[in-house]
Amino acid sequence: MCILESERLILRPPRPTDIESMAVWLGDFEVSRMLARIPHPYTEEHAEEFLALPPDGRHVFVIARKPEPFVGMIGLHPRGQDYELGYWLARPYWGQGYATEAVARMLFYAFDHMGLDAVRAGWFYDNPASGHVQAKLGGRHAGSNLRFCAARNAEILCHDMLLTRAEFLRKQAA
Repeated sequence: MCILESERLILRPPRPTDIESMAVWLGDFEVSRMLARIPHPYTEEHAEEFLALPPDGRHVFVIARKPEPFVGMIGLHPRGQDYELGYWLARPYWGQGYATEAVARMLFYAFDHMGLDAVRAGWFYDNPASGHVQAKLGGRHAGSNLRFCAARNAEILCHDMLLTRAEFLRKQAA
């Protein structure tokens, strides 16, 4: 897998030395409650299991801030005929534009390297910051539904977004 760079970030493949950071930051309920598949509490064993999974078409990267080694993760995961974008940042890095920068770099990767024309993403109703990131990069609302959140052990209203190559490039050119 390759290493992707943006102005302030490096997106690199995860490695075993990331296990402790994954457990600490995903162990924060304010982070895990915004993700569909992350249980709470999140342990080093969960991180080890995740890193041991076969790729199966997944493209997963650690988000590192130059020079910090770990601030979150981002990935594209096969979901039916499409790919779904997922990402998270440790709470100290919220509100600083890192999510927008990481998602934009990942979309360039999806559209240029993988040759995709569209990527799907979603955000829980109580995480409008994530919806703002997706909309800012050209995402448009593609429906809403209940989606299970493992950390909350409940069905939560999720807004689905469609990010297309054409709309993303239009937003980048603006």
